[in-house]
Amino acid sequence: MQEREDGEQCLKSSFGDCPEDRCVPVNWKRPFRAALPEELCKLKKLEALHLNSNHLTQLPTAFGQLSALKTLSLSGNKLRTVPTQLCSLRHLDVVDLSRNQIQSVPDTVGELQAIELNLNQNQISQISSQISVCPRLKVLRLEENCLELSMLPQSILSDSQISLLAVEGNLFEIKKLRELEGYDKYMERFTATKKKFA
Repeated sequence: MQEREDGEQCLKSSFGDCPEDRCVPVNWKRPFRAALPEELCKLKKLEALHLNSNHLTQLPTAFGQLSALKTLSLSGNKLRTVPTQLCSLRHLDVVDLSRNQIQSVPDTVGELQAIELNLNQNQISQISSQISVCPRLKVLRLEENCLELSMLPQSILSDSQISLLAVEGNLFEIKKLRELEGYDKYMERFTATKKKFA
């Protein structure tokens, strides 16, 4: 880590060659203004990355090269969409995109390999039905968004692997969710998962 003349800290180019780069506990004195340094994407063995409460509006194009990444937390940034780079991370288990400015979940989300996706406290009003084909997605958190019940794909209930769907604090009453087609199938998955960990 080195500090520039303006006081902003930045990563040294040699950072990507660090042999012990599985989880790098780095504390920045000042938040990133909009983007991450490209050097970060050289950490091929990085497994956990926490970049909460910065001013990030996007991820570097090469972010998909963090092939060992399992846990990614980008809560409290200024992202406006689910970054497509996440879909090329095949070992990703947990993604936290809560408290951003995301307004919709695009079709590309169907390629996401994560087990848990946290989208709480965004501005989401539209979700692609492709979220139902995520092969490993078990936990989907969508609390405190701008969702109408009609904009929640029913395939999430009937045709997905999702066994925990958190949607409290949106523009509909939870009891209305129970009336949707496919809710019984969702409850079967929910109950089976609950028994598994009981």
